[in-house]
Amino acid sequence: MPIQISFELSDSDLDHFRSLMKAAMEKAIEYPPAEVLKKARAVCAEMEQANLPDFVIHRMESLETLISALEDPEWQMPEDEKNEILTSLAYFSEPEDLVPDNIPGLGYVDDAIMIELVIQELSQDLAAYKQFCQFRITEENRRGAEANVNRDSWLSSKRTELRSQMRRGRNTAGSRRLFSRIM
Repeated sequence: MPIQISFELSDSDLDHFRSLMKAAMEKAIEYPPAEVLKKARAVCAEMEQANLPDFVIHRMESLETLISALEDPEWQMPEDEKNEILTSLAYFSEPEDLVPDNIPGLGYVDDAIMIELVIQELSQDLAAYKQFCQFRITEENRRGAEANVNRDSWLSSKRTELRSQMRRGRNTAGSRRLFSRIM
């Protein structure tokens, strides 16, 4: 019979995890980016083979998405964003983590917390990349495999969408003002 256990991390608990992350980030300078990515991918592969709780699986999927964003040539991520994500992945480059991964059910709790901290820090990057991936799928379905979809085309589409929303908003507001003057 499964049981559910909930816990809340206090500000001091989070500070502790952030200090561990900071130490890993400082140590990550020693590793080339390819090695950080390789080790982060290895952690994901190892986690996929483990019997993980759902809360860890969901966070691992977000970690994999961040790694994919780094490796996606069509996303054309600026260097400063790449460095920020690589630095955030540094914790997963260290073989020794807070809770040994081989402890059933609990071994990946610290990894899940670290992933959550990374996700919170990079949530906008993660959301943008997911939107880009959806845009790419839509464009490839619409125009075929030869569709040239990259970050610039996605941003251009987003700008067009935003302008259209603004025009509709002005037109609706203008119509209401005009209608209220007539009445």
